[in-house]
Amino acid sequence: MHVNARAIIERDGLPSREVLVQTRNKPFEGGRWLELPGGRVEEFESLYDALKREVIEETGLVLRHVVGEQNRLLTSVRDARVECMVPFAVYQTLLGPVDSLGFYFRCQADGELKLLGDDTLGAHWISVEELAELTKHQPELFSWIDLAGINFYLANLG
Repeated sequence: MHVNARAIIERDGLPSREVLVQTRNKPFEGGRWLELPGGRVEEFESLYDALKREVIEETGLVLRHVVGEQNRLLTSVRDARVECMVPFAVYQTLLGPVDSLGFYFRCQADGELKLLGDDTLGAHWISVEELAELTKHQPELFSWIDLAGINFYLANLG
């Protein structure tokens, strides 16, 4: 099973809130889907560290705020360390090409957005209203995993 950390990066745009989306650019998925920044958590890597690493690799942005990070708790006992936190949402694939579990985090970021990242291209900001219209009328534009996360995000804006 794959474990993923995914970023819903928000910013205040004109006239409304915007979210960062990008296009997957892997040889077997090249240019087919819009997605959110994020990816696989490495063995024993913190979810927050994976989230921050993936965002930098894919977008060039540095996360300055992750909602819920202030409640993050690390516990070290003997030769073990455990991280507990409250993500924005959790997904689990129940059927499909990949067995995965992932965590979505609402974030804000700083820096210069790069258009070509690690297995991604065309990162750009999209208004929440346009995002809602696209997911409703053209859901095939989105990766199947991120479509679920985006729908959850849109249903729980606040």
